[in-house]
Amino acid sequence: MKTKFYSAVLIFLFSLWFINPLLSQETERKIYTTKPVNPNPPTIDGKMDDPCWHEVDWGKNFIQRMPHEREYPSQKTAFKILYDRNNLYIAIRAYDSEPEKIAKHMCRRDIFKGDWVEVNIDSHHDLRTAFSFTVNAAGVKGDQTITNNGDNWDSSWDPIWFVKTTIDSEGWIAEMRIPLSQLRFSEKKNHIWGLQVQRNIFRNEERSSWQFISRNSPGWVHLFGELRGIQDVKSKRMIQVMPYTVGELHSFKEEKGNPFSTGLLSHFYGGFDGKIGVAKDLTLDFTFNPDFGEVEADPSVVNLTVFETYFPEKRPFFVEGKNIFDYQFTFGDNPFHKDNLFYSRRIGGSPHYNPDLNKNEYADVPENTTILGALKLTGKTSGGLSIGIMDSITSIENAEIDYLGQRRKEIVEPLTNYFILRLQQDINKGKTIIGGMFTATNRKIDVEHISYLHNEAYTGGFDFLHTWKRKSYYFSITSIFSLIKGSNEALLETQRSSVHYFQRPDASYLSVDPQLNSLFGHGGQIAFGKQGGKPIVFHIGANWRSPGLELNDVGYLRQADIFIQWIWAQYRIINPFSIFNAVYLTVNQMSGWNFGYENIFNGGNINLYTQFKNNWRFGIGIDRESDWLSTSILRGGPALLLPGGWRNWINIQSNKGHRIRFNFGWGDYQGNHKAQRSKELWGRVTFQSTDALSISLSPSLNTNENMLQYVTEKKYGFESRYLFAKINQKTISLTTRLSLNITPDFTVQFYGQPFISTGSYTEFKRITNFRAPEFSDRFISFLNNQISYNPYDEYYRIDENMDGTWDYKFNNPNFNFLQFRSNLIIRWEYIPGSTLYLVWSQGRTQTHKNGGFYLRNNLKELFNIFPYNAFLVKISYSFNN
Repeated sequence: MKTKFYSAVLIFLFSLWFINPLLSQETERKIYTTKPVNPNPPTIDGKMDDPCWHEVDWGKNFIQRMPHEREYPSQKTAFKILYDRNNLYIAIRAYDSEPEKIAKHMCRRDIFKGDWVEVNIDSHHDLRTAFSFTVNAAGVKGDQTITNNGDNWDSSWDPIWFVKTTIDSEGWIAEMRIPLSQLRFSEKKNHIWGLQVQRNIFRNEERSSWQFISRNSPGWVHLFGELRGIQDVKSKRMIQVMPYTVGELHSFKEEKGNPFSTGLLSHFYGGFDGKIGVAKDLTLDFTFNPDFGEVEADPSVVNLTVFETYFPEKRPFFVEGKNIFDYQFTFGDNPFHKDNLFYSRRIGGSPHYNPDLNKNEYADVPENTTILGALKLTGKTSGGLSIGIMDSITSIENAEIDYLGQRRKEIVEPLTNYFILRLQQDINKGKTIIGGMFTATNRKIDVEHISYLHNEAYTGGFDFLHTWKRKSYYFSITSIFSLIKGSNEALLETQRSSVHYFQRPDASYLSVDPQLNSLFGHGGQIAFGKQGGKPIVFHIGANWRSPGLELNDVGYLRQADIFIQWIWAQYRIINPFSIFNAVYLTVNQMSGWNFGYENIFNGGNINLYTQFKNNWRFGIGIDRESDWLSTSILRGGPALLLPGGWRNWINIQSNKGHRIRFNFGWGDYQGNHKAQRSKELWGRVTFQSTDALSISLSPSLNTNENMLQYVTEKKYGFESRYLFAKINQKTISLTTRLSLNITPDFTVQFYGQPFISTGSYTEFKRITNFRAPEFSDRFISFLNNQISYNPYDEYYRIDENMDGTWDYKFNNPNFNFLQFRSNLIIRWEYIPGSTLYLVWSQGRTQTHKNGGFYLRNNLKELFNIFPYNAFLVKISYSFNN
């Protein structure tokens, strides 16, 4: 079966090589010429009745991008643009023959719902970056920075600009005033800027644009039309300082005898954020004692692997402009695609050290490390050099320890500085890009108990991208390196960590050096592909991570010691035919080796995604994974041959234009040798009950039976015993979101997620033959007279030689994890850039070892847990030039 699968993949890919795909037809570049407005600029009221609008012509003749590419849109759209020394004025007339059907959904900023219009401005005219301004028919603003020629859209950017909308008998109007201080451009007499204007008609899922750009086109910004006529304007130096104050109140269960757990805690503090245009092309963002109390909680998770759980960044300072610092070096959606030189969650995370306590001792340990200050310098020069510099200092953190009223402090996190530098230079109008990145983490370690942390950690790399044939084809090289320094203890900890496992006894090319005080590693990726044209796009490449590569001081690395080869290809039909609006057929293939030249995995998948003419969507896929060699499952022991399997999935999504819409999916995994069987159901139902109120429910259910779930390692004489069991795990959650948007500037958001995961372990066994060809020969199950369980101390005892005396014992691995997390956030932007937050967060968490899944009892138990409540009031005020 495996041979047939790979043969089919190779035949398909081989055929693609000989197909001569038709590149998207060149479209004439449109030009809009604006004029200065004198002496009276338009009033931004959404009426477009100011006489000055008659001074310029309409930009019109929009063309559909979807669903019917290159056809005329169902409704006409036109726009006008004026400017003065301080502002750009844009008016868009969105005609609609059925104005009563205009979807004017009220929502929070940067949530693109309903009918909307959008303006993209490449004011650098570098053909790679742009600023995007969007407004929907209800007047809700959205704004994004566009980088990498349209590959990245960053909605965390929140410039100060002004817009009003109105609906009339002809459709709707949007009037915008965009201060030039919010844009970046070179100083010259005559300006040419890239320009794109788009419109979305919600009820038809129809997208049209002024400058037509095919969905098959390799990129976005370099294909914009042009805005001409702007003369003698100078880039404005933006200055914005936003101080804030916060009041917090925490209530929780009192713990008798614990002086730090009295049931009530309050804080009052402040800080400030700011933004300064330090040059015509560069912006300095800075923050002192930043607060992130209004940020939504991370989702609950149970992780039974050795790999660190990755959580996306949600804190505003680090989210804004994050694409500038991105240095991802793995293509595609696979277990390694999160690896990056910069993972901002490292900054301000939980302290690394947790103090050991004696009897009658209690500790107050900070949940997060305090960020004393941080700054970012970002921008792009007129010569095409993109610059990103970030520096952040986190404070020394102490745990306060109480012993019968006597208190002492113990360091749990050292003073640390994080530095990140990212540079990219455009050559030949962006057809070639060379760049590099460098990061440095420096810790001041003065006490022995945290000497297992690295004193210094440096990472970096160089990247190269070249495109040709209208940027349809590309070749790229990305390199990375790392150098860490520290005590012998720190480097020993690193060598033995789950990222490296140098101690593996069957890895002759690896060895642990207890005298090591520095470690060097390298990695990278080489890729070639076709990213534009039709009907086929493809990507081929390979990446690697040497055994010594270490990024996790300020980056993210799942696993070192691996070389991966991959192929991705997609056949797409984007023009409607029969019952379809679009069809995408994708094939993937991937193989991996370690640096001992052992093939550790092979796999691939075939996916089909379709959109129907009624705007429903359907996807189906099948994944194949061969038996694979895990170098991590024994936590530093020998590599273990694990069964592969087949995974099938389907996904159905209803019309997004309806008041009630849903998304439903199902997945099933069947392991080879009947070693594993897992099923998952997921879905989302959204009720748009009014234009202002939206409620969504996202349930998920996962069941997993695995014959080889790691339990622990024990010593038996001079030998190691790697103990496994069959796990029966069930996980259920329900993510609820409520959005009440009273005005575009006054919103109420609720997020809540009850989460229950249980695991019951049976059929305990030990590994005996790590790479036996037959699955059943790799382990021996314990007999009834070899294993016993004591419910009083919750330990299993093993009498391996059956002499009546137990040889080793281990804790009951069963678990019940119950958690509820929620946030209620009331946000009022009382003047542009200045905000009042009222926040209520609640958390409930409990674990025990029952292992049974009884939904009604589990839910009752969950909501009987004493809650941890946090109430926050935060007010900020923006001072702007």
